[in-house]
Amino acid sequence: MDSDDSAMTDERAADQQVRRLVVVSNRLPVVLSQENGKWVTEPGSGGLVTALAPVLRDRGGLWIGWPGTALGPGVEEALDKASRTPGYSFVPVSLDDEEVGCYYRGFSNEVVWPLFHDLQTRCNFDPAYWKCYKDVNRKFAKVTLEHTDDDDFIWIHDYHLMLMAEELRKTGSRARLGFFLHIPFPPLDIFLKLPWRDQLLRGLLCFDLVGFQTLRDRRNFVQCLRALVGDVDTHGGRGQVCEIDTDHMGVRAGAFPISIDFRQFEEEARSREVAETAWNIHENLPERQIILGVDRMDYTKGIPERLRAFRRFLDKHPEHREKVTLVQVVVPSRRGIPEYEELKTEIERLVGEINGQFTGRAGWVPIHYIYRSLDRRELLGYYRASEVALLTPFKDGMNLVAKEYCACSLEENCVLVLSEFAGAVAEMHNGAIVVNPYDIVGMAEAIHAALEMPADERHRRMHMLRRGIRRHDIFWWVDSFLRASIEQDLGSFPVVEDYTPERTVTE
Repeated sequence: MDSDDSAMTDERAADQQVRRLVVVSNRLPVVLSQENGKWVTEPGSGGLVTALAPVLRDRGGLWIGWPGTALGPGVEEALDKASRTPGYSFVPVSLDDEEVGCYYRGFSNEVVWPLFHDLQTRCNFDPAYWKCYKDVNRKFAKVTLEHTDDDDFIWIHDYHLMLMAEELRKTGSRARLGFFLHIPFPPLDIFLKLPWRDQLLRGLLCFDLVGFQTLRDRRNFVQCLRALVGDVDTHGGRGQVCEIDTDHMGVRAGAFPISIDFRQFEEEARSREVAETAWNIHENLPERQIILGVDRMDYTKGIPERLRAFRRFLDKHPEHREKVTLVQVVVPSRRGIPEYEELKTEIERLVGEINGQFTGRAGWVPIHYIYRSLDRRELLGYYRASEVALLTPFKDGMNLVAKEYCACSLEENCVLVLSEFAGAVAEMHNGAIVVNPYDIVGMAEAIHAALEMPADERHRRMHMLRRGIRRHDIFWWVDSFLRASIEQDLGSFPVVEDYTPERTVTE
């Protein structure tokens, strides 16, 4: 039996043993709003929805989560109607305003989010947040228990629901429970700052399989277990998945870099509508090379530093003035929170300063700043129209924009500039120009190197990137996770290369 036949057998085995896939996340994959007094839905956005929607579309099953509003007349009917198109069902979890404030805005986004992104100075360790976080995880577990049985595979997602397995086990649930963390898992010296570190680790040990984006995240998790939980034995740690035994509890931990539906992105990028959009973008920016940044409004994305690097690039390489434009797309996020409003103000101030400093003749504006969500056709049009993608987060679990951009580079003549602290760098460092997002000088020179890169080098690098994403697409990700939940042979999983950045010195 060759390797392809073996892989297909593994996938069929996973499908046969997992009778139904149940996804649980903080939010449902749809957005509810009212029009003329009636509830209407539209597809949600974000990395989790992008990754899992095509998986459930092919497999069926349930998606359990908060609908983003209080349950009331018409909400469940709207969700039931919306579930007919994707072919899987939505199960809502009701949260009141206090729970949204303490569990979501509080513990999830004022404690876990900054801490796991190595920004502990932004944390607010309010004890009330922890109590509410536990209560809401218990509520999610109760709803999940009502709609599942022990034959289901329950796949729980992200940092909002790290205690759900513990709550399910308390009720006697014997279903297989998987967990995937979409954000980084911090090293020991950072994780130690968390007042409830022991409880959180023991909660994660109640899952059957805990998945991380990178081998580095998995190593951080194991290191924290060894330091805080007690005697820890690991087996099979050289591969993608290892077994962890501690205090008569066992859990499997693995690295499963999330990906995209490569073929769908490639096919849509080839469409006439996207090609026309890309042509119109270039018509509006004639004879310019376009550098593209696409980010959610968040302090982890390093947008101000990126703008400062672009300013230094223009200052040190005046020959590129009037020949290059940075298109920076910022998707609104967590509106009304002071930190995010301050970040928005800082970004707009920098854009104004840089455009005022360098704007010259012929109507050239160095930075085109777009503060809104782009529809899919427009986003893919920018992917196709731009010669360089500049993605420089301080810390990212993965960064799917990097993979989407490469999938849409049909002519393979583009360049990816990527932060060494994005999870995607473990897979993409051989093809991308890798930068330190804190190094303004280094990023400026990376922009120059990307714009000056010879055509054959661009093609070689982008071809390598696209080949890797095509091989390790979203379906590879879900199949490898499901097989890891049932497979006993630890050596049978493909391993994505780990990455340790080279240290460089800049002037």
